[in-house]
Amino acid sequence: MSFIKITIEDRIAHVHLDRGKSNAIDQQMLEELGQAVVDAQENPAVEGLLLHGNEGFFSAGLDLIALYDYSEDEVRRFWHTFMDVIRKLVAFDKPAVAAISGHSPAGGCVLAICCDYRVMADGDFIIGLNEVPVGIIVPDSIFQLYRFWLGAAKAYHFLLEGRLLKPREALEAGLVDEVVDMRSIRTAAVRQLRKYTQYERNAWRQSKRNMRQQLIAAFDANQTEIIDAVLKQWWSPATRAILKTIIDNLKK
Repeated sequence: MSFIKITIEDRIAHVHLDRGKSNAIDQQMLEELGQAVVDAQENPAVEGLLLHGNEGFFSAGLDLIALYDYSEDEVRRFWHTFMDVIRKLVAFDKPAVAAISGHSPAGGCVLAICCDYRVMADGDFIIGLNEVPVGIIVPDSIFQLYRFWLGAAKAYHFLLEGRLLKPREALEAGLVDEVVDMRSIRTAAVRQLRKYTQYERNAWRQSKRNMRQQLIAAFDANQTEIIDAVLKQWWSPATRAILKTIIDNLKK
């Protein structure tokens, strides 16, 4: 794999997002991440998964620079892959913890909230879903995932405002579970994983599947209609103009 680094230590699969400084998500990164999740699920030697990024960036979300130049077929393929990978993470029934090592907006936040527990590094970082201000339609399944942690009203308002939170704000809102010094983030994440893996395996995993049943069903549903709506908006002149402005700023 080029952008996902996997090591297994003491029965924990460390899945490291490693695509440049910001870990922006493109098609290849998604495919590699999806395979990493499947491998961790199917490997009996793996008891839990720790998802982490680079210092300063967990993931900046979708690679808008790359996606802007994708063809219609490539963008459609990307969104179907994205929803499939999120479904794999949501349905992953072993313990999963996100070590949010920096900025985690948009798609980066989606990856993090698939996990059972989120440890975020303290500092001048942001996390949240800001798709609407960017001109991207939020699928209902993503809203259901957000509300799973925040509650319906808070998720509703945060999504419509595209609100991004600092680590302490995210902790207060329930978007993350723990805020620690960057130097302690790996230790804290592993500690939480060990808490989960000490319990009887079948009881823990079946309980997780039960509590996520509605979430899994939301991602199991046919995503074609909502992806069609996302793509229609993606190619609209208004969204293309917003994306072009963002990309120009990123390139400065």
